[in-house]
Amino acid sequence: MKIVAVIVGILLALAVPSTLWGSQATAAPSIQAQPVSIVGTEEPEKDYASKPLTRLLADFLKTTGVYALAHPESEGKADRFERFARSWGRLIMFGVVFVLFYLAIVKKFEPLLLLPIGFGGLLANIPVVHMTGPDGFLGIIYNMGIANEFFPLLIFMGVGAMTDFGPLLSNPKTALLGAAAQFGIFGSLVGAAALSQYTGLVDFTLKQCAAISIIGGADGPTSIFIATALSPELLGAIAVAAYSYMALVPVIQPPIMKALTTEEERRIVMPRLRTVNKREKLIFPLLIVMLSALLLPESTPLIGAFAFGNFAKESGVVERLSHEMQHALINITTIFLGLGVGSKLQADKFLVLDTLGILVIGLVAFAVGTAAGVLLAKLMNRFSTQPINPLIGAAGVSAVPMAARVVNVVGAEARPGNVLLMHAMGPNVAGVIGSAVAAGVLLSIFN
Repeated sequence: MKIVAVIVGILLALAVPSTLWGSQATAAPSIQAQPVSIVGTEEPEKDYASKPLTRLLADFLKTTGVYALAHPESEGKADRFERFARSWGRLIMFGVVFVLFYLAIVKKFEPLLLLPIGFGGLLANIPVVHMTGPDGFLGIIYNMGIANEFFPLLIFMGVGAMTDFGPLLSNPKTALLGAAAQFGIFGSLVGAAALSQYTGLVDFTLKQCAAISIIGGADGPTSIFIATALSPELLGAIAVAAYSYMALVPVIQPPIMKALTTEEERRIVMPRLRTVNKREKLIFPLLIVMLSALLLPESTPLIGAFAFGNFAKESGVVERLSHEMQHALINITTIFLGLGVGSKLQADKFLVLDTLGILVIGLVAFAVGTAAGVLLAKLMNRFSTQPINPLIGAAGVSAVPMAARVVNVVGAEARPGNVLLMHAMGPNVAGVIGSAVAAGVLLSIFN
């Protein structure tokens, strides 16, 4: 019986497909008789036309960067300046980014920033591929973190986690030096407006003047933040100027400091700072956030990110978070920030007279900010019961901690063994807060 059952099963298995096949076969003519056509879903196939080897080679050469540089019109119609920017302009920008590489690698001037900015500028000027477009490598980076001002806030968060407010809290009057150094910001605002109105060499709007003025505080993230908000078309020049002057602090500041002080003043030894307890360090970041929220809300994005990073560090209960903010987060953000800023170093945007004006205004503003801090420190020293070395006023600019280190070096040259580093960190940290407040003031005016 089992054998019979197996045979019956095999016959049924063979019969079913044949039945289905037969029904499909009979139905097939009706399907063929009524074909279904879908309009617009198929494109006619293009026949490939064979080309001789010489033609293939010629077509390949037209896709090279050399051909694009030699024939700028190959990338579309362009006026005289655009043709220059697409050819010789790109070669000039290659030279500019190589200078940035030299400063970063050989001179070690702010390499963490100048190197990615320079490389971003190198990629931005490569022809044909359009990496700065909305779907390009650099365009995506710019849109995801710079156009919306996100990356500068992450940088401020990391800087806050690395900052110690102890020197400022132990000697609060040094905050005035940080405020004095911001004179360069508002002085450069007036200077940029005057240069535009009375010389005719440049044509900056008031918004552009405000964006340029932040260079005077030597604060890169704040410069990017306010330039993106007020004048994104000048972002590349503003960012490069800000970070270049931050990198050149050891070159620019010492001559100004020495010219405005005597040898005797540079030899002043300041008393040791008192120890600041944990409660003070916890209250301070909360205090500056609340004050900014009540008096100048436009500054709270920058100050809030800065205060949060510091508060997390000083709390002592989220060491993992604080560690990541100080290391992984700020390092990754610096890479993207540098490449995104570098995307604005295109020849047609950078090689204009406005860029030269920005560089000159930024240099003057930075020098004025340095001088204002030193002069106020000299004045405070005359009326203070405790001696104040005027050199620490130069640290009021926001270049943390480079400016404080330069103060320490110049002070040690005048009196070997005189350590001014911690004293200079007070106005240095105050300068960071001051530049954020100045940015908030400018944003409030224009918003």
